[in-house]
Amino acid sequence: MQRWRGRDGVPPGWGRCVVTIGVFDGVHRGHQQLIGHAVERARELGVPTTLITFDPHPSEVLRPGSHPAQLTTLTRRAELVAELGVDAFWVLPFTTDFAHVAPDEFVHELLVDRLHASAVVVGRNFTYGYRAAGDVDELVRLGQRFGFEAIGLDLVADGDRGRTVTFSSTYIRSSIAAGDVEAAADALGRPHRVEGVVVRGDQRGRELGYPTANVAATEHAAIPADGVYAGWFVRDGERLPAAISVGTNPTFSGQVRTVEAFVLDHSEDFYGQRVAVDFVGRVRGMERFDSIDELLVAMAGDVATTRQLLGL
Repeated sequence: MQRWRGRDGVPPGWGRCVVTIGVFDGVHRGHQQLIGHAVERARELGVPTTLITFDPHPSEVLRPGSHPAQLTTLTRRAELVAELGVDAFWVLPFTTDFAHVAPDEFVHELLVDRLHASAVVVGRNFTYGYRAAGDVDELVRLGQRFGFEAIGLDLVADGDRGRTVTFSSTYIRSSIAAGDVEAAADALGRPHRVEGVVVRGDQRGRELGYPTANVAATEHAAIPADGVYAGWFVRDGERLPAAISVGTNPTFSGQVRTVEAFVLDHSEDFYGQRVAVDFVGRVRGMERFDSIDELLVAMAGDVATTRQLLGL
């Protein structure tokens, strides 16, 4: 998959293509349906699929300080959409100037002049251009004018227990913030992932016989509610089972909120490595224990429950 950045990122000689546009944070099951439709239409037309996304999140520019919790890094987003068959991943820096581009200018410059779109596939609630003045109906009208097909789809898919669910990144963020990583996984189609570099912590886990990898999460990452979770520790494509603690270590009067993974049956030092943790299920909420012995009993139980939830 080709990766481009900036309004001048499209290589010379780029031909016709099918385009899909959105932030696509999470690349959740609704997004997957949308992208899948674009890829299928592109194959029918015999052209590549181009995905346009934005960085930073538009809300950070339009309402500074309001950046929503991030479900996926740009790199992870690119990996996920490549797996869905996207041929080109185009990141447009979202700036104040870009936010003032009129809808017809957005379409003419980006979709027509640069990408030569044959079709554009977006979510039904997609808006674009200055003050979000452009919508799907306007895109259809401009498509008729400039010679491309415009398709607006609802972001729905089959959820758990046979329900048809309208998925949204906002819903997934709320689930994660509440610690309901199972609901988030159902909407995402995979466990929620937090990425970062392993840094040195206070090393209390090592002293207690449970050495942990302290993961410094990327900026704005969506971190689950405080508690203990079963999940996977991922590095270089390898998945290792782990009990993951999120919180401030209240037993030791901690002040800094951390994400720490105790990798089961593994003693390697992970310091300095870029890793990820996938949250599969919640074991319990965060608790303060009156003694180290009580904490150790709880930690042994956390590991046993983690093994059970992961099917080990």
